[in-house]
Formats: sequence, structure tokens, C-alpha cells
Amino acid sequence: MVKVIASSVRKGNVLEVDGKLYVVLTANNFHPGKGTPVTQVDMRRIVDGVKVAERWRTTEQVERAFVEDVNHQFLYEDGEGFHFMNPENYDQIVVDADTMGDQKAYLQEGMTCVLSMYEGNALSIQMPRHVTLEISETEPVVKNQTASSSYKPAILSNGVRTLVPPHINAGTRVVIATEDNSYVERAKD
Repeated sequence: MVKVIASSVRKGNVLEVDGKLYVVLTANNFHPGKGTPVTQVDMRRIVDGVKVAERWRTTEQVERAFVEDVNHQFLYEDGEGFHFMNPENYDQIVVDADTMGDQKAYLQEGMTCVLSMYEGNALSIQMPRHVTLEISETEPVVKNQTASSSYKPAILSNGVRTLVPPHINAGTRVVIATEDNSYVERAKD
């Protein structure tokens, strides 16, 4: 265990609080105009999956567990969970749906992800920052709209909803940010 200040806690970190391990789901630093800055952290207890919210002063010390971040390649999904393989030693590991969370929509066969491992178990997953997907449906362009300020709703090939510029049509391949489902650019392939 390593002590770190609360403001340095990030999504995917593993913390020890009151003798139990937690995976950080979200971490936000708030700096009010008056008063002490605080860090608001939403976590999931590893043992039973209970979600907990904590608030610390940004300078408070918290215990961070040592986890190993290992690249794994996504193979397939079945009733057991999501199967990943370590490309260095070909070991396979199964990650459950709770650990995957909403990110499972972006998984593609052969995709390389970073699994945070603690004592042989996958605690959290870090997806690539950007993925390329196809637009399956979108609204038609409305004339006289300026391209700079207006976006229209679209549904991606994986079923996720996003907003895209008016010139993007169904069938177009686009780059999407996995963190917030936002449009980045038109795919270059």
C-alpha cells in the first residue's frame, strides 16, 4: 500500500479504506470559491460490489493498493463473462459484466485493453481512448443550419447514442471517445 493525496486519485485506481479494497469509478476535484477544496470519489467495493461515495479534503492522505496494469487482448463474450488473453504468456482471464460496466459496448474482437490486476483478479479495465465505429442511423440534414454550432443525434453500430455534425450520414465510419461517447472526427480509413 502507498499513501497518496486525495486529489491524485483517478478512475480505475484501487484504494484501501477501512481494511477493504475499492475500485474508483469516478473522481472529481471541487474547488469552491470559499472553503476547503474537496475530492468526491464514487467507488465499488471489490468483495461484494457495493457502491460507496466518499469525500476527502484534497490534501488528505488515502491508501492506494499496488495493482499491476497489464495489456490484454479481448477474445470473446459468453455466458461466463468477457474473455481476455495476455499476449505475452497466453494466459486467459474472464472478466465479469459488473467489472466491465458500460464500457462493454465498445469491445471489439482483438482489441487491446489494460486490465488492472490485483492478486490474479481483474479489478478494472481501461479501454482505448478512441474507437472507430459506423453510424447505423441518424437524422437527415436540416437546411440552413450552421455546421459549427449544431449537432444531430445518431446511433452507432454498437447501439450507443451520440451527437455528430450535420454532414455525417448513416454508414459513415467515425472516431468516438470511449470516456464520454462523444464524436471526435470522421475515420480516415
